[in-house]
Amino acid sequence: MRSRGILIVVSGFAGTGKGTLMKKLLEYYDTYALSVSATTRAPRPGEEEGVSYFFVSKEKFEDMIERDELLEYACYVGNYYGTPKSYVEEQLEKGKDVILEIEIQGALKIKEKFPDALLLFVVPPSAEELEERLKGRGTETSDVIAKRLSRAAEEAEGIEKYDYIVMNDELERCTEELHGIIRAAHYTPSRKSDFINRLRTELKAFAKGE
Repeated sequence: MRSRGILIVVSGFAGTGKGTLMKKLLEYYDTYALSVSATTRAPRPGEEEGVSYFFVSKEKFEDMIERDELLEYACYVGNYYGTPKSYVEEQLEKGKDVILEIEIQGALKIKEKFPDALLLFVVPPSAEELEERLKGRGTETSDVIAKRLSRAAEEAEGIEKYDYIVMNDELERCTEELHGIIRAAHYTPSRKSDFINRLRTELKAFAKGE
């Protein structure tokens, strides 16, 4: 039976290509499940309900908060974002590594509740490249882009709280690097406690001549 999956939190500045990176990871490997977040922001072109996000009203989101139906939630650029609990727990029990693509506030809340969660921060090669990617999306006004760059400057102060950074300069290489980090994380002692305890018990039995 496959062991319980790892809860993985992926963050990064808006425009670093987190979404594309996650799609590639799920396309290449069958060991992952991508958690779908709920949000009060309007859908962007091409985004699908229940696939990209669960798009809900502010009233609905606040009701979810009241009912304790979210692992975490935060307000970002005027909109709520949050992670529904039930789907995440179900996939972890199946042995899937569940990826939460959330911003830094939510990531740190997850780490408080789940110390064994793996936190990864996706970075661009440079600030100049980040600005070019934001402009290249063509979905936001110059004012919103300025707000996102300002927000990125604030978020940069929290990068050290993550376990690893991954530079998204070349998509294929970055995807493989991300997968390698996650596979290696399965073998840290804290995530192999059941195996370690069993091994200790067996070794003690041998030492006693049993």
